[in-house]
Amino acid sequence: MRAFVFPGQGAQAIGMGRDLAEHYPAARAVFDMVDEALGEKLSTLIWEGEADALTLTRNAQPALMATSLAAMAALEAEGVSMQDVDFVAGHSLGEYSALAAADALSIADCARLLRTRGEAMQNAVPVGEGAMAAVLGLPIEEVERIAAEAASEGVCEVANENDPAQTVISGAKPAVERATVLAKEAGAKRALLLPVSAPFHCVLMEPAARVMEEALAAVTIATPSVPVVANVKAGPVTDPDEIRALLVAQVAGRVRWSASVDWMARQGVTEAYEVGAGKALSGMIKRIARDVTCHAVGTPEAVQSAAIVIKGEHDV
Repeated sequence: MRAFVFPGQGAQAIGMGRDLAEHYPAARAVFDMVDEALGEKLSTLIWEGEADALTLTRNAQPALMATSLAAMAALEAEGVSMQDVDFVAGHSLGEYSALAAADALSIADCARLLRTRGEAMQNAVPVGEGAMAAVLGLPIEEVERIAAEAASEGVCEVANENDPAQTVISGAKPAVERATVLAKEAGAKRALLLPVSAPFHCVLMEPAARVMEEALAAVTIATPSVPVVANVKAGPVTDPDEIRALLVAQVAGRVRWSASVDWMARQGVTEAYEVGAGKALSGMIKRIARDVTCHAVGTPEAVQSAAIVIKGEHDV
């Protein structure tokens, strides 16, 4: 069985997707659709802009989606379709990319939703008041205990269960800073603040969740062509109303990536293709499910190699 997975924030890089757009007219058309939907040349920022501007949440989220969907369009140009896939999943904003790939959301609606989502998440907490930190080398139960203890300093919650060795916490800056100290005392290999502009996936994001509830109510969500393994559920979803509700819950809810990958592996998934920028999810998947083979698909060469494997022409 096979899954396509789609990266989240942090994978962005200037120049991503440009070679896909140059080699595949269908990939170029995705960037054009995103530019038109947003009423600006986001593609110019992606390919020629400054890294600081691309990293802004309002830009990074639609930019990463555009790159993922461009890679998906390139795969389709090579003869790969959703009929070749059993599940799709995405990390945080990548869940929107997964839904668009599975034809549950249009690319234009997806771009506008992610622009709204990025701005709402940024605006939910004043800059400097929130923080996120990665804790490496402690089990999730220990990180949950540490977050609960640090919550005496303010909101502190587990935000991302990325893999068995990496958990991300989020909340008020004093509390998150306290948690990093406690994590090191508890034997964490590393506990470091992340270079993010807001405390994503914690209760402080509730104002952004309300914004997204309104935005999602105004768009059409179709039944996806393959089941989407949702972040907050760590299980499959196909009902449009449930998809809408889970996307709202996801803003302030936990990204259960490790559990999502484990669920897919238990269903029999043995191949995962990371469609879009970077290789972060491939690394996580290897640490979660050793029997799942991972392929990063973000360049024309990788697209062609993946298509050969998926279509079964010969091994590469």
